[in-house]
Amino acid sequence: MEAASVASSCCFSAFDPHNTHIGSSDLGFSRNLPIVLTWRRPSHRLLLSCRRRGSLATPVLEDEKKKEDEAVAESGSPSKEGLPKVDRTGRFSSPRAGRELALSVIYAACLEGSDPVRLLEKRMNMRRESGYEFDKASLLEYNHMSFGGPPVTAETAEEADGLSQIDEKETAIEAEVLSAPPKLVYSKLILRFARKLLLAVADRWDDDVLVIEKVAPQNWKNSPAGKIIELCILHLAMSEIAVLGTRHPIVINEAVDLAKRFCDGAAPRIINGCLRSFVKDFQGGHSAQTVESEKEVAVNA
Repeated sequence: MEAASVASSCCFSAFDPHNTHIGSSDLGFSRNLPIVLTWRRPSHRLLLSCRRRGSLATPVLEDEKKKEDEAVAESGSPSKEGLPKVDRTGRFSSPRAGRELALSVIYAACLEGSDPVRLLEKRMNMRRESGYEFDKASLLEYNHMSFGGPPVTAETAEEADGLSQIDEKETAIEAEVLSAPPKLVYSKLILRFARKLLLAVADRWDDDVLVIEKVAPQNWKNSPAGKIIELCILHLAMSEIAVLGTRHPIVINEAVDLAKRFCDGAAPRIINGCLRSFVKDFQGGHSAQTVESEKEVAVNA
């Protein structure tokens, strides 16, 4: 792909990175995936592994699924100590893990020109490599609440070496967890939650493009290729509020935490402001629709 086409593309307007028309509904399904797709910020990464197997299907009644999904979405972040929530099988069971998974798939879908739901299903259904073993102990060491910050200074070479070793260990743990087959890492409930998030994102994509055009700062819109992960976070949060109905304070807090974890600079503050503007307009639109519906009912009565 030529650099010019990347710069002129608007990765938050369609999943096809070659599509330069903002708001296009053409969600391309072409091109083969690489074995591992890695996105890196200092000390943090999102990986999309092609070791996939299994299915998202679970033997739960629809009403029960709905109640469980609502409980998952509303349950908030992992503990402030940074330890992830795991279920009795030792798999991630916190909604933060589901949102991280969904974000990594949306990001990969933007780069690959793929539909995010199909991309997740491909990852889920890929067979494990022969001889592959996953160390579940890494799940307990993985820190969902590890945020970026200003550069760290060290007084001595020994202190610098110690900090470097800590960083290398955290990076290795993240690589182990985020490249593992999803069924070994996430509970069935969280996998279903991530899939619902991706369905919502795909459904709302073009509508949210128009919103982002209104609320995003001009420099983000001028160079969207450099703000893909930030724009993906906005899409993820807006879709969860609009489609899944998760309470907006929870979603905004989660989006800001994701930005602290995977973005640089002022992104957390900007994303917070964008989402608050979105919520204000979204709630205003719903209030107007409710008034109109009440008027129609009164006239018909």
